[in-house]
Amino acid sequence: MYSLFVSTLEVTLPVFIMVFLGLGLKRLGWIDPPFIATASSLVFNATLPTLIFLSIIRADLDTTLNPGLLLFFALATLVLFLLSWGWAILRVPHADRGVYVQGAFRGNCGIVGLALAAGMYGDFGLSAGGLLLGVVILTYNAFSVIALATYQEGQRADWCSIFKHIIRNPLILAVVAAVPVAALELRLPSWLLTSGDYFASLTLPLALICIGATLSMGSIRESGQLAVSSSLLKMVTLPLLATLAAWGVGFEGRELGVLFLFFASPTAAASFVMVKAMGGNASLAANIVALSTLMASLTITLGVFALKVAGWI
Repeated sequence: MYSLFVSTLEVTLPVFIMVFLGLGLKRLGWIDPPFIATASSLVFNATLPTLIFLSIIRADLDTTLNPGLLLFFALATLVLFLLSWGWAILRVPHADRGVYVQGAFRGNCGIVGLALAAGMYGDFGLSAGGLLLGVVILTYNAFSVIALATYQEGQRADWCSIFKHIIRNPLILAVVAAVPVAALELRLPSWLLTSGDYFASLTLPLALICIGATLSMGSIRESGQLAVSSSLLKMVTLPLLATLAAWGVGFEGRELGVLFLFFASPTAAASFVMVKAMGGNASLAANIVALSTLMASLTITLGVFALKVAGWI
C-alpha cells in the first residue's frame, strides 16, 4: 500500500508542484499578467499542438486509436452535462445555473489531464489523450454555449461562430494533421523531429505555471456555497460516476486510467473566459476554477491511488 501511494505521488505531485510554483512566482512578481497571456497563447497556438502532433505520429494507432473509447467519452460527457444541469435546476438560482453547470462538467483536459496522462503512461498517455482532446473540444464548447445561452438574457447560441471556432482550433488541426501521417507511417526528417521535441517540451511546464499564476487565493477564500457545490460535483461526484461507468462497460488498465484523469481534471480556465464574454457571473466562474484546481491535488491523487489498490489501472 505504501509503495502504491508513493508511486501515485510520483505521478501527481510533479504536475501540481508546477501549478503551485506558478502561484508562487506570480506572488514574488517574477512573472506578470502580460507574460502569462503571451505564454498561454504560445502554448495553445503552437507548443501544445506540436506536442500532440508528435505524440500521435509516433503512436501505434492500432493500440492507441480506440473508437469505443472516444464514443464512450462523448456519451459520458453528455450524461455528466445533463446530470449537472438537472442538479442545477433543483439547487441553483436561475441566473447562475449556466455558470454552475459549465463549472461542474468542463475539465482542463488539455493541460492538467494531458500532463497527468503523460506522467502516468508516457507516450501512450500523450497519444491517447491527444486523440481524446478532439472529442473534448467538440463537446465542451457546444455544451458550454448551450448552458450559458439558456440562462443569459439577450444571449443565444451562435452555432456558426462555434463551428468556425472549433474547426480553427489548433489542437483539432494538430490531430487532423497527425492521424494520416501516423496511419501512412510517413517518416519525417530526424532533424525536424528533434527540433519539434525541443519546442514541444516547453508545453507542460509552461502551461502548468500559467495555470498556477492565474489562481487567486482571494477568489478561493471568497468561494461561496455555489462555487463549493460546483467544485465538489466536478472533482468528486462526476468523476466517480464516470469512472465506475467506464469500468462497468469493460475499460481497464491504461484506458481506464486516462479516462479517469480526463474526467477528474479541474474546471478549465476557458470556462471563465466564456462566461465573461457572454455576460455571466464571472466571479462565480473564477471561484470555481480556483477552488477545483486547489482540490485537484488531493482528489486526483486519492482517486489514482484507489484505482491502483483496486487493480483497475
